[in-house]
Amino acid sequence: MADYFETEAVLKDYDHRIARRILSYVKPYPRLAAAAAAALALSTLGELAVPVMTQKIIDRAILPRFLVEDAAEQGPREQSAAGIRVGSRRFVLQSGAGPQAPRGQEAGGWYAFTCAPSSPAAAAARSHPEMFIIEQDRAAVRLKDLAGLSVREIAAVRAGDLALIIKGALALLGIQGLIFAFTFIQTWTTSLIGQRVMKDIRTGLFKKTVSQSSAFLSRHPVGRLVTRLTGDVETIDEFFTAVLMALLKDLSVMAGVLITLCILSPVLALAAALTLPPVLIAAAVSRVRARDAFRRQRAASSSVNAYLSERLSGAQVVQLFRGEQRSRREFEQRSGELLQAKLGEMYVFATFRPLVEWFSVITVAAVIIAGSYLALTLHISLGVLIAFINLTGMFYAPVMDIAEKYTILQSAMAGGERVFALMDADEAVPDRGVRELAVQGEAAFQDVRFSYKAGEEILKGLSFTAERGAMTAIVGHTGAGKTTIINVLTRLWDIDSGAVLLDGVPVTDIPLPLLRRSALPVLQEVFLFSGTVADNISLGLSLSDAEIEAAAKAVYAHEFIAALPQGYKTALSEGAANISSGQRQLISFARVIAHNPAVVILDEATSSVDTETEALIQLGIKRVLAGRTSIVIAHRLSTIRGANRILVLRDGVVAEQGTHEELLARNGLYAALLKEPPLG
Repeated sequence: MADYFETEAVLKDYDHRIARRILSYVKPYPRLAAAAAAALALSTLGELAVPVMTQKIIDRAILPRFLVEDAAEQGPREQSAAGIRVGSRRFVLQSGAGPQAPRGQEAGGWYAFTCAPSSPAAAAARSHPEMFIIEQDRAAVRLKDLAGLSVREIAAVRAGDLALIIKGALALLGIQGLIFAFTFIQTWTTSLIGQRVMKDIRTGLFKKTVSQSSAFLSRHPVGRLVTRLTGDVETIDEFFTAVLMALLKDLSVMAGVLITLCILSPVLALAAALTLPPVLIAAAVSRVRARDAFRRQRAASSSVNAYLSERLSGAQVVQLFRGEQRSRREFEQRSGELLQAKLGEMYVFATFRPLVEWFSVITVAAVIIAGSYLALTLHISLGVLIAFINLTGMFYAPVMDIAEKYTILQSAMAGGERVFALMDADEAVPDRGVRELAVQGEAAFQDVRFSYKAGEEILKGLSFTAERGAMTAIVGHTGAGKTTIINVLTRLWDIDSGAVLLDGVPVTDIPLPLLRRSALPVLQEVFLFSGTVADNISLGLSLSDAEIEAAAKAVYAHEFIAALPQGYKTALSEGAANISSGQRQLISFARVIAHNPAVVILDEATSSVDTETEALIQLGIKRVLAGRTSIVIAHRLSTIRGANRILVLRDGVVAEQGTHEELLARNGLYAALLKEPPLG
């Protein structure tokens, strides 16, 4: 099967299949996704509303300008939002992309307002009849005449504008508050989705990884698998939090800005759009350069990390063989390559950002020039021009953001590819067992052939039977296939040919959970988990304290456990380094006894135990394993002297078998092995 993880992908271009698969994990959270999308849309609308509101305040309250129409020619019309009729004239507020002054009519330079007859504004108008046109509750004055009034009179005439400015300012504050609230909701929901997706992916990856066969796990280093479950999954979280929603926000803002510009003034929007092609070209070029620079940087960083890990792990060897100078030179070379790659990446961003800002200034200058002409010719108002300048700045910020987030997107695609490659790998031991049976414990091998690698057989037609309730010992030189017998009996590996039977039933026909409950090994390398002593004995079973204590007493482990600081509640450190190797062996025996299997397998189980502890184990074995099948792979004579039968393996087959006395009397391979310290 192809090795998915032999070569690390540093960066990958956008892949819609990977993106679609990542997004599929959002399906369980439709409400959160809908809330994030709604908050995104509302916050974007709020941001676009700010320059539009500013334009309205400027045009309607700060710098209002009215165009004048002949009301007699237009027909009688009451005042409306579009205009104020005073006598024979109708004053229309120039706002947005308002009309140019009709030819032959007075244009601009007027201020029209409404007021109560008894208001200070009406009093000020009546005191200057030569300046004001007055009709009931409406009046108009030229802007140049309005400027000649006293400050108090101007304030009275424009009291309505001042109130409108205050309302507009409060509205802007309210909009900013809503933008903050919606941005918070969007950020929170997006982060929550990302975290939940990460949890789902991590859980699925862990479940998939631990169910894989030993062949799969032996090919892939633990560190690399851990990286899949941690670092690569983190890049998927970045896809949600730093890329996906940010990209949607940037695109929505850019689209909203363009639409708003066209609504305010299509002519000025066209002038602004003419400066966009160079920006888009620069962004495309920068994206490619940033991708290449980031790839070089990641490759150089990986090289430095790998070199550091290797040389620091083998620091003693480097010192013993006087390789410090060479290692220093090699590290300096790799560190220099990383420096150059980092500088290359910095150069790209240091060039692109000022370049985009320069194009932004050019666009603003074009808007000011074209907008000023349109404002002077009364095609647009000053408020529209100011709104255009603000909206132009809003447009260019996302351009820079999108280009700079592209490398994060690439990293997320590469991480997603590696994650889904592991997710799709399927090398689990097939569990097709349907035979439910009460396992008694007879194990048999019939012409079993097995190889870890094709063409390199370990078991070469092995046949033997471990009788129920008897102790069968297995000895032989290293590489004879002793431990392999345990691996194929428990189906950690499947055989190439032949048959492995348990109570006459092929192990492939027995459900894996039942098989592994029925045949439990004490492996050569004892592994205890971080946790309490009691947790390591029960290991997933719901056992009472009395049952755990009974299992420990059976193998004479109770005395040393009770002497620990918290007894059975004592926490073991990583690798159980806070207890001795002999104590770890005793706990592993207690764990097997607590699970009460039909077949107990001791794989070099006492090879690292002192003589006194071994004596305790021998007493526990004799008491507890009575009536159970036991297969013992041992180095010490004391371990196998009392075995019912001893199998001597050589080159993957049984070379000799019999009791200890029978094999000694034969004076063959077994007798020769006993003379080699240690045995096996």
